[in-house]
Amino acid sequence: MTTPEFPLFPTQASTYAAREDALFFFLLAVSAFFAALIFFLVIFFAVRYRRRSPTERASVIREPLALELAWTIIPLGINIIAFVWGAQLFFFASRPPTASIEIAVVGKQWMWKFQHPEGRSEINELHVPEGRPIKLTMTSQDAIHSFFVPAFRVKKDVVPGRYTVTWFEATRIGDYHLFCSQYCGALHAHMIGRVTVMNPVAYEQWLGGVTTRVSSMAEAGRLLFRQRGCPSCHRPDGKGLGPSLVGLFGQPVYLQDGRSVIADEGYIRESVLLPQAKIVAGYAPIMPSFKGQISEEELLQIIAYIKSLKQEQRTKGER
Repeated sequence: MTTPEFPLFPTQASTYAAREDALFFFLLAVSAFFAALIFFLVIFFAVRYRRRSPTERASVIREPLALELAWTIIPLGINIIAFVWGAQLFFFASRPPTASIEIAVVGKQWMWKFQHPEGRSEINELHVPEGRPIKLTMTSQDAIHSFFVPAFRVKKDVVPGRYTVTWFEATRIGDYHLFCSQYCGALHAHMIGRVTVMNPVAYEQWLGGVTTRVSSMAEAGRLLFRQRGCPSCHRPDGKGLGPSLVGLFGQPVYLQDGRSVIADEGYIRESVLLPQAKIVAGYAPIMPSFKGQISEEELLQIIAYIKSLKQEQRTKGER
């Protein structure tokens, strides 16, 4: 019978994990060193300079300037190093590579729902290829959740009413724990799952292993777009009652009040649910609200469709 292992830290299974651990151990070592130094000096001074008799009087001690500068400049330098190091990690973690595989995530009490761009869906399981950056666009259907994979050192809040984004690139094949690390209700402890990292070839086989035809997210979004009657106003030639959506994603949108916003996932979501919040310049505020009529999964599919319109336009331009 083998004895189970209890490692002090989870496996490093992503490109980010080793970077974060290095900073963590640096801060831990600095904290331990100064804690030990301070405890030693407190005990040493208490013994060495204790008062030995009631008549003893301490002499005036003037600290050397070099000592004053040392205990000011050295901690300042260490803090600057930690700040710059942490800032680099923050920017690395907050900027998904452009070639990432985009997967939609919806958290709800008490499960994780994933949808791959090819259309395949999963609940409490996420299959990803090794060595490919994965971008997760996440939202919640009810309470605040938090997407946490210890082996990847990835943790991001999943908030209702908005999209949050995180990414990772897995470096080791295997199965890894997925948790909700934000208390979200009575069955919070049951909101667990698994991330399976696969060989890229095996991953492609897994994606194509569905016996029934599965529409891609963009295709599902296109069908929803038509079912809701959106093409009657949002014509590709821009001559409809609403603005054209071809090439919209990622571009600035000019509003009636003189402001401009970037057409990202959050903007599209708000425009579908609260169309009067930001009126596009040159168009009347006539679009109805779809709040309560469309699910979070359907919203993500519509966003995927609008993103594909940008890709289609780029492809036509290249031709």
